[in-house]
Amino acid sequence: MNAFIIFALLIVLMLSGMPISIALGLTVLTFLFTMTDVPVQAVALKLFTGIEKFEIMAIPFFILAGNFLTHGGVARRMITFATSMVGHWHGGLALSGVMACALFAAVSGSSPATVVAIGSILLPAMVKQGYPKSFGAGVITTSGALGILIPPSIVMVMYSVSTNTSVGKLFVAGVIPGLLLAFFLGLTTWVLARSKDYPRMPRSTWLQRWQAFRESVWGLLLIVVVMGGIYTGIFTPTEAAAMSAVYAFVIAVFVYRDLRLVQIGKVLLDSASMSAMLLYIITNAVLFSFLMTSEGIPQAMAGWIMDKGLGQISFLLVVNLLLLLAGNVMEPSSIVLIMAPILFPVAVALGVDPVHFGIIMVVNMEIGMCHPPVGLNLYVASGITKMGITELTVAVLPWLFTMLGFLLLITYVPQLSLWLPRLLFGG
Repeated sequence: MNAFIIFALLIVLMLSGMPISIALGLTVLTFLFTMTDVPVQAVALKLFTGIEKFEIMAIPFFILAGNFLTHGGVARRMITFATSMVGHWHGGLALSGVMACALFAAVSGSSPATVVAIGSILLPAMVKQGYPKSFGAGVITTSGALGILIPPSIVMVMYSVSTNTSVGKLFVAGVIPGLLLAFFLGLTTWVLARSKDYPRMPRSTWLQRWQAFRESVWGLLLIVVVMGGIYTGIFTPTEAAAMSAVYAFVIAVFVYRDLRLVQIGKVLLDSASMSAMLLYIITNAVLFSFLMTSEGIPQAMAGWIMDKGLGQISFLLVVNLLLLLAGNVMEPSSIVLIMAPILFPVAVALGVDPVHFGIIMVVNMEIGMCHPPVGLNLYVASGITKMGITELTVAVLPWLFTMLGFLLLITYVPQLSLWLPRLLFGG
C-alpha cells in the first residue's frame, strides 16, 4: 500500500509539469513527514551523507572535459579522420558520422554533447552533398547515443553510485557492447545508403589517412589517458575524470588553439550549471532510494518475484519493458537513480551479474534518448536540423529497431558485457 501511495504521489507531481528532481524531493518529504515518524534531522543528514561518495566527483570533471572538447575543434578533426577511413563506401559521409560519434563518445561521456559536436558539423555537409536531411538526422541522433555506452560514461558513474558497483568494471564492460552497437548502426546506415544509392566520396590515399590521423591524434590520445590509466591502475575513475578535464583544456587551448582564453569562462559556467543540475537530481534520488529501502519496497518486490517463480529470462524481459516505458517520461539520469535501487536487489537475488545489469540499464537509456516524448537526443537534433519532433521520430526508426534488437542480444548474451572485465579484473 505504501509503495502505491509513493508512486502515485510521484506520478501526480510529475504530470503537473514539475521537474523530476523536485517531484522526487517533495514525494519523499511529504511521505516521511505525514506517514512516518522519521525525524527531520535524519532527512537532512541523509541529504549530505548520500552524496559523500568519491565517485560522484567524476561527473563534473567528465562534463567539463566534454565541454572543452566540444568547443575545441576535436570533433571536426575526428570527422575528417573518420571520413578518410570509410568515406568511399556507400553513404560514406553518414558512415563517417557513426564512426566519429563512437570516437567522440570515447572522450566525452555524454550523448547530447556527441550529437551537438558531430551533428552541427556533419549534418550541413551531408545535406550539401545530397543526402536527405531526415537520413542524416537519423544517423546522428542514434549514433550520438553511443556517448553513454562507450566509456567513459556519466550514466555509468550514476549507476555505480546507486548500486556500489565498480565504475572501473562498468567502463571496461561497456567497450565491447559499445563497439558492437556502433558496428550495427553503421551496418544499418550502409544497407540503407546502398539501397538508395546515396553519394560516395573519393577513396583517400594512405598518406591522406595518416595526415588525418596526425591531426586528430591529440583528441584520440584522451581515450588512452582515461581508459589506459583506469585499466593499468594508475588512476581511479574519478582521478581519470580530473585528468581528462586537464588534458582536454590543454589540447583545446594550447595545442589546437580553437578555444580562446576569453571563452573559458563560458565553458566553466556551462559545465558548472549542468553539474549542479545533475547533482541536485542525485541528491533527491538518494532521498528517494532511502525512502524505498526504509519502507522495504525492493525487498518486498524481490520476495514477490521469487514467490512467483520468475527466472532471469522473464525478469530481464520485464525490466527492459519497464525501462523502455520509463524512457517515455524521464531522462536517463533520473531513470537510473530511481529504478536502479529498486531493481538491483531483485536482479542480484536472481543471480544477474551487477555489471551486466548495469550495461542492460545503459542500453535501455540509449534507446530512451532517441524516442519521444522526452528523448533528449531528439530535442538536441531538432535544434540543429530545425526539424519537428514527429518528423525526427520517423527518421530514426530504422536505427531505433536496430537498437532494440541489440538490446535483446546484450540482455541474453551476458558474455558480451562480462568477458573483458573478467579478463582484466578476474572473477
